[in-house]
Amino acid sequence: MRILFLSSYPPSLIRVRPFNWIKHLAARGHQITLLTLVSSGEEAADLEQVSRYCHHAEGISFPRWRPPWNLLLALPRPSLPLQAAYTRCPAMERRIREMLRQEDFDVVHIEHLRGSIFADAVNGVPTIWDSVDCISLLFERTLQNGPTLGSRLMARADLARTRRYEGSIVGQHAATLVTSPEDHKALQRLAQEWGDPEAGNIVVLPNGVDLAYFAPQELPRQPDRIVFTGKMSYHANVAAALYLGHEIMPLVWRQRPDVRLQIVGKDPVPSVCALADDPRVMVTGYVPDMRPFLASAAVAVTPLRYSVGIQNKVLEAMAMGTPVVTTPQTCTALLAHQGEHFFVGEGSGDFAEQVISLLNDRELAARVGAAGRRYVEKYHDWNLLAAQLEKVYQQTFMGN
Repeated sequence: MRILFLSSYPPSLIRVRPFNWIKHLAARGHQITLLTLVSSGEEAADLEQVSRYCHHAEGISFPRWRPPWNLLLALPRPSLPLQAAYTRCPAMERRIREMLRQEDFDVVHIEHLRGSIFADAVNGVPTIWDSVDCISLLFERTLQNGPTLGSRLMARADLARTRRYEGSIVGQHAATLVTSPEDHKALQRLAQEWGDPEAGNIVVLPNGVDLAYFAPQELPRQPDRIVFTGKMSYHANVAAALYLGHEIMPLVWRQRPDVRLQIVGKDPVPSVCALADDPRVMVTGYVPDMRPFLASAAVAVTPLRYSVGIQNKVLEAMAMGTPVVTTPQTCTALLAHQGEHFFVGEGSGDFAEQVISLLNDRELAARVGAAGRRYVEKYHDWNLLAAQLEKVYQQTFMGN
């Protein structure tokens, strides 16, 4: 099929979902034209990397002054959420229309809420909107548990707009993709409230993991090491890191004072950096490759207090055979079984006990790690997920 893929940012090894859609759809013989916004040299490099899988890949310059200008213009428009308004780009809209006049495409794939505004420039071709997560649901949870007043105020400012918008646009696409049944339920409820109750084909397609890249390594496990990974400027990760450092680790250290914690990920905010005032904590900042940290850790932890969708950090750790301790909120989208494929801690005390049980029993840790690897091989292989997306495209094309 001929696919026009629209994104507000270049897909990359960090933005794994669109990157792997493109990579694996291309491997299945589809012709992909990528059109994306580019606002930095780093994003230009990301575009060059993903272009190897594309029939054609093109970046539209997105100057840094435009997002704040877009937000200012959107404030008096309650029907448009700030997340969608952020990426409004007349040059992108003109190029989309031009491409659709010059070439024939079977389907247009639109990535995320920030890319949803590009649908206004599409005419005459069925669209698939990969919502990924229900952002309204994320904002609701941020309001309750956001780590800073700023994060909570931002969620409050955009929540009502986003509810209306997500509910109204589901029915405007041939299909909408989400990563979990929970997000499916939330979007369906919004569609019934703000759109056409009968409209919208919402399909659950979970995130995958690159099983060849994230694979067990021949590195010795450090029996006293715990690792938490993720972008450390993202508010949900900040809340999790602070919860881990201030509430969970003191309970772990009470029984195992030798344990070391590594917080691995780019752009740590000052409050996260401050956790390294304790010599038993390392905050790395950006690292070119997270795999050695996952491969050498005895336990990977994901103590997220709120989240939506599927967490890549959980899948990546499991793929590397590292036993995972997570929170109930993080594993609702998984088909894996607690106590077999990962451990779940509810509350700081229970979470600490689950971590200690894996630290103290290497045989148990190895068994859980191996079971986690088998789980992602069965349910989160990008090759299998791309085949499911291909079926969505085909059904859309045949029904058009």
